[in-house]
Amino acid sequence: MLERYPGPPFPHQQQPMPGRTDAMSPRPDHGEETYKGSGRLAGRKVIITGADSGIGRAVALAYAREGADILVSYLNEHEDAEETANLIRTEGRKAVLMAGDVQHAGHCGAIVEKADAELGGIDILVNNAAHQATFSEIDDISDAEWELTFKVNVHAMFYLAKAAVPRMRPGSAIINTASINSDRPSPSLLAYATTKGAIQNLTAGLAQLLAEKGIRVNAVAPGPIWTPLIPSTMPAGKVAHFGQDAPMKRPGQPAELATAYVMLADPLSSYVSGAVIAVTGGAPML
Repeated sequence: MLERYPGPPFPHQQQPMPGRTDAMSPRPDHGEETYKGSGRLAGRKVIITGADSGIGRAVALAYAREGADILVSYLNEHEDAEETANLIRTEGRKAVLMAGDVQHAGHCGAIVEKADAELGGIDILVNNAAHQATFSEIDDISDAEWELTFKVNVHAMFYLAKAAVPRMRPGSAIINTASINSDRPSPSLLAYATTKGAIQNLTAGLAQLLAEKGIRVNAVAPGPIWTPLIPSTMPAGKVAHFGQDAPMKRPGQPAELATAYVMLADPLSSYVSGAVIAVTGGAPML
């Protein structure tokens, strides 16, 4: 477990937001060589936000290998998104690409409309897109930065769920990406951590609200995960030692989260709703 994937120190590296997979060293593992599907999501129609790279790409690959067709929602990382789409299509599944900013309600509605039209329905919504930035002092966090973090991380989940639910049938599922920061907030990620606490609460409330419709709502709470978000939002010195404080002494790889998202989407998990699955390398949630 400790030596399966590389651990810090990593090469010093930084990227402009939102970051790119190919520029990372070491390159993240999305399960390209390891994830084996078994038809658990055969014929399912899925929206995944932030699916161009990182956790979103790993989930998209796993879902495709489980038999799902997928709309890949992303901001503007066109090359990464095309790579994700190619992984999906290699599995014989349909991939629909849609660029744009989920902080806007109109774009969220357009994502749902496009998925419904081009995939032929919506069975699973994975709210994974996120914005984060690191600040050492509260005075460094502008009002615009605070508002942007909430718009991308929380408001978008509400907009997407509100648009998708009327098109979802009983047996559908919504899966939100929370964080270990939901319970153990990092002070340098004040805005991000606060939104992740809100996401955990949103998940619990929405699960109750949608239970009578037969729609399950759950969340995955990752610990430190090696994705483009890290070198594009943290100082190079912090990136070099990212994940060293986890019990496993390394960050997780996107591939190591995919099975949690598959389990929560699986129709056989029909009594699992309102849950938060921690994937933290042994770090306890409070």
